[in-house]
Amino acid sequence: MLKLYNTASSKLEEFKPLDEVVKIYTCGPTVYSEAHIGNLTAYIYWDLLIRTLRADGYKVKRVLNLTDVGHLTSDADSGEDKLEKGAAREGLTVWEVADRYIEKFMQDYRDLNLIEPEVLARATDYIEEDMQAVDLMKEHGFTYETKDGVYFDTSKYDAYADFAKLDLAGLQAGARVEFSDEKRNVSDFAVWKFIQPGEKHAMRWDFLGRPGYPGWHLECCSIIHKELGEPIDIHTGGIDHIPVHHTNEIAECFAAYGSKLAHYWLHCDFITVDGQKISKSLGNTYSLDDLARQQFTPIDYKMWVLSGHYQGTRNFTFDSLAAAKARRLNWRNKIAECYQTDVVSDGSFEKILAAVNNNLNSAEAFAVIDGAILSLEDWQKVDELFGLNLLEDTPDISAEVHALIREREQAREAKDFEKADVLRDKLAELSIEVNDTADGPVWRYTK
Repeated sequence: MLKLYNTASSKLEEFKPLDEVVKIYTCGPTVYSEAHIGNLTAYIYWDLLIRTLRADGYKVKRVLNLTDVGHLTSDADSGEDKLEKGAAREGLTVWEVADRYIEKFMQDYRDLNLIEPEVLARATDYIEEDMQAVDLMKEHGFTYETKDGVYFDTSKYDAYADFAKLDLAGLQAGARVEFSDEKRNVSDFAVWKFIQPGEKHAMRWDFLGRPGYPGWHLECCSIIHKELGEPIDIHTGGIDHIPVHHTNEIAECFAAYGSKLAHYWLHCDFITVDGQKISKSLGNTYSLDDLARQQFTPIDYKMWVLSGHYQGTRNFTFDSLAAAKARRLNWRNKIAECYQTDVVSDGSFEKILAAVNNNLNSAEAFAVIDGAILSLEDWQKVDELFGLNLLEDTPDISAEVHALIREREQAREAKDFEKADVLRDKLAELSIEVNDTADGPVWRYTK
């Protein structure tokens, strides 16, 4: 039985799918720069969600959006557009910047061995749907127009504050989003922005008689409506999405389509680096490429992420990453043992699966794995559940390596220790260590 913590109800709930196929939407990246490890953490957690659902026998259809337009530098309705900022930084067009960083994000995605969503949705492919949604919201009486855009009137949606438990009466102008004299309420937000005279904005579409672009919350509402249909089963994102982005998505969906957006809302917490918030000014925005320069793989990082819980605040250090790498090597050598002896399972895989079914508790599952006796078949299930490439990186040694081990053993028996040492060094170059036991040589991986 899968149980998930639902932000909407603030409690752990038994998961009950709406239909035969579980519909999931994941808020994706804004593709104006390279993703750092903090950005990538959420996708590792939601990969575990998909793998757990599959292990439980569910069919899944997931959509992940790629924000390549309309996302300003904060949750405000004004400011510099991130794509324009990236284009100016790199001397490219906004379209070229988006293409570059979508390609890099998807490469990181594959390097982390994450299951790719059934639909990758670029925001710029849904502009017509955005316009239709704005027309519907206007028709239903939820919007008003100002000189700089079309705004959602949050006073018209009685449940606006419910999801994030907002104190609307206590909100001060500018405390959450930038306030303007034309906004009726401090919590109102732009669903469509008009391009002002002299404003630089390469991505623009004619709508309502003038050029403009969608507010960044709108794309998720439009994409979900077209690709999945509301309500969906599960909507995922980070805790930073709760008070503004997801709150606004819920309001837009109701205003346009008269429907609940999602039944379950899952939100992951942030990571810090050496106890500090990730920030370019602090020099701690590590990418997967940066980790590689420190001799760590993307799967080492995935191992570190899954060593904790998605709702927990995590602090990244290179020492903790090294510990995660060592833990994975230990598991790989347990697999190596399965190639050499007839390991009889102690039945722990059911406990492992039960742990992840308890609100994706990978930390508890990993603790079970550490102490478990697993057969090769069990390890295959573990690898499918967590996507750690354990068996891919731990193949049974080749006939040539077996021959080297036998030759070394023969040299030792003949007391030709100089030859045995040479063969030992050859095996070490192949990342194989041989331990001599009463039952014969036992090999293991060293990295």
